[in-house]
Amino acid sequence: MAGNFRSYIWDPVLIICQIVLMQCVYYSFLGLWLAGVDGLVHSSRSLDQIFSYDLLGFATMQGRLSMMAFILNSLTCALGLWFFVRRGKQCLDFTVTVHFFHMIGCWIYNSHLPSALSWWLINVACIALMAVIGEYLCMRTELRAIPVNTGPKSNL
Repeated sequence: MAGNFRSYIWDPVLIICQIVLMQCVYYSFLGLWLAGVDGLVHSSRSLDQIFSYDLLGFATMQGRLSMMAFILNSLTCALGLWFFVRRGKQCLDFTVTVHFFHMIGCWIYNSHLPSALSWWLINVACIALMAVIGEYLCMRTELRAIPVNTGPKSNL
């Protein structure tokens, strides 16, 4: 009996459900972070904050606060990876998938590929943060000590 430790069974339904769940986590927490930022500075909420390339930038206060919301969202999505995916090896895959679908959504919303350098920089930074922190949390859980002896101890 070799090779049964940590065997991974291919389950496409589970993977698709995890992708959908991570997209829901991504957009719901991004919406919450943006609503919190908008509440602080009393600005109006719109889908442009999520999907527009031009809004993210260093020049305006709204752009900097939106970038902060994206960074904070990557931290909460890392918790989502830890809670729902639970595999360190898959954190980068799910992170890139979430951001790839976000890029597709932005492309559809704006009718062209992103051209703003700030959009690319913030998304690369968010991918790195989400993947590294998610993998760290998952690896801590995976490497937790497994109790071998659960019976009563005897005195020798």
